[in-house]
Amino acid sequence: MERQELSQLIENAKAHYDELCTQGLKLDMSRGKPAPAQLDLSVEMLTHCLDGEYMSESGIDCRNYGVLDGIDEAKRLCMPMLGVGHDEIIIGGNSSLQLMYDTIARAMLLGVLGGKKPWSKNEKVKFLCPAPGYDRHFAICESMGIEMITVPYKEDGPDMDMVESLVASDELIKGIWCVPMYSNPEGITCSDEVVKRFANLSPKADDFRIFWDNAYCVHHLTDTPDTLLNLLDEAKKTGKQDMVFMFTSTSKISFPGGGLAVLGASAANIEFIKSQMTYQTIGYDKLNQLRHAIFFKDFDGIKEHMRKHRAIIEPKFAVVLEKLDKELASLNFGTWHKPNGGYFISFNGLPGTAKRIVELCRNAGVVLTGAGATYPYGKDPEDRNIRIAPTYPTVEELSKAMEVFCTAVKIAACEALLG
Repeated sequence: MERQELSQLIENAKAHYDELCTQGLKLDMSRGKPAPAQLDLSVEMLTHCLDGEYMSESGIDCRNYGVLDGIDEAKRLCMPMLGVGHDEIIIGGNSSLQLMYDTIARAMLLGVLGGKKPWSKNEKVKFLCPAPGYDRHFAICESMGIEMITVPYKEDGPDMDMVESLVASDELIKGIWCVPMYSNPEGITCSDEVVKRFANLSPKADDFRIFWDNAYCVHHLTDTPDTLLNLLDEAKKTGKQDMVFMFTSTSKISFPGGGLAVLGASAANIEFIKSQMTYQTIGYDKLNQLRHAIFFKDFDGIKEHMRKHRAIIEPKFAVVLEKLDKELASLNFGTWHKPNGGYFISFNGLPGTAKRIVELCRNAGVVLTGAGATYPYGKDPEDRNIRIAPTYPTVEELSKAMEVFCTAVKIAACEALLG
């Protein structure tokens, strides 16, 4: 565009923006929350699911203490989500984030299987953080004083050349985060090659761990979903299965406040973790485990349930993508892609515009995840990535929110180009 064309574009965009600001919008797209209609899909779990039943199939009274790693029927329900066996799983509470936090806290205080000392006994602890990534992963590290090293994403997963080089040369690097399927927010699924390279890592630290947060393993949005190689199986082939910690939950399947969290690892790791956890809890909520097992019945039941979720949220993703394509594609003011699943669409604007876009949206009544949140320490080096969370608003609200968003992108991009 010529400068005059940009000036006309920003003038028109500002006029439209001023009109949008008068509409009194109050739309929150800051988190990837299920919409009420999605939560309604599981409401029967709260009414007549148990109907006074409290005994597990093996005769365990789920009202009482005990069974640290979860009842058998809950294990069978969740094992296929991670592709693990009966002795390779722990059914936790309602939050996989809490399981991840606790796993790192125990490693810091007590160490991990095969480690010579607790992580905190080192001069410092470092983590590799593929980015754009999940802000709460980074928050865990920051809260515990763990130094974060940013690793860029490529089209098929984290930059494994960089990962391999770093872990092989620095024994203070104790872990790496990864959302391997429909990553938050980029929507990238790790290729078979990337998974195999993860399984074949040769870290200098003997107590290095891969934190494999497979949060979106059943959250598909198309008839041709992505597929993900099983990391634990691949690690067994290289004899490095103890290097892997896998996590998932039913938070966005049943209820975010009342789901099941799952930890998968080698049998030896599970036994070691249980030996540490026995001082932390006598057992998680077995009534909730029983409730989930009765409601879903089996993994096929979960997959059928997720098809109902897809019917609700797929149109919302379509609204976002249609608006971006219609309003911004011809202008080259940003890039985005259509994810095959997950909960987010990642938008990368022109360098130096993300904070301005978020500010403009907020002033017009549309709250987005803060610019920079998808990078360690909240610092996007190019100030360009914004996470869009389409699931919670209605289609009508989303359409209006994206009208605000696209107008804000035009204003911020023109401001940057006009200097």
